[in-house]
Amino acid sequence: MPRLRLTLAYDGTAFAGWQLQAPGRGRTVQGCLEEALATLCGEPVRIFGAGRTDSGVHAMAQVAHVDVPEGRAAIPWQKALNALLPADMSVAGAELVPDGFHARFCATGKVYHYTLWTEPGHVLPWRRPYVWDVGRYGRLDVAAMDACAACFAGFHDFAAFQNAGSDVKTTTRLVHGVTRLATGGPEMVWRFHAEGFLKQMVRNLMGALVAVGRGKVSPEDIRSVLTQGQRRLAPQTAPASGLCLVVVEYGEHGRGHKRHLLHQPEAGQG
Repeated sequence: MPRLRLTLAYDGTAFAGWQLQAPGRGRTVQGCLEEALATLCGEPVRIFGAGRTDSGVHAMAQVAHVDVPEGRAAIPWQKALNALLPADMSVAGAELVPDGFHARFCATGKVYHYTLWTEPGHVLPWRRPYVWDVGRYGRLDVAAMDACAACFAGFHDFAAFQNAGSDVKTTTRLVHGVTRLATGGPEMVWRFHAEGFLKQMVRNLMGALVAVGRGKVSPEDIRSVLTQGQRRLAPQTAPASGLCLVVVEYGEHGRGHKRHLLHQPEAGQG
């Protein structure tokens, strides 16, 4: 069967995450996609995503693949799917790929952005679903946050920054960098780039950075939490609203060759 690669964007606010849920537990990205695909394919299909974003988490470029019936391969997939999908999600790209391509197992890295709203007093109403309002906490110590972010880079055991409910074989991950982007106005955007992330790992790292910025803990405290590997010692999990998946990297592996999963990147999300 022909294999289709989809690049997806969605506003996660009204979704119960990527993954299919039991009936009555909310609409999901996967569910909406599979419903639209079944209409176009004339039969049920199963779609596989690069990762499972949580309820409320957004995506600019989530990647998924699906096998479609031979006779339907020539459908203009992007246009056809966008005509069926709800207004809070869209297909940004669609292409046929070799059957060795796998949205999750061929991925070599991911980039998430997390947006903080730093202005005290109010959040613009149309930005509220896409930021974490930290302006209420007062001025953040950005230099301390930068110092803390530096300790996350490299190959570490991130057990202290993984929430319960994951079945990964190892909690060790290679993080290429956690950096603050140059942005103006009331919004502060942080970029998280890694080979893979544990369940809610990005939100937990962001929670730690904000705790440091507020002076609740020091960068050295967070470095100690990372070393000790106990989740109970880490600060709060940041809200889902500020998180967005912006890139899934494939490189040469995106041509349909599954890489050897030495460190078993996440089955979940950031």
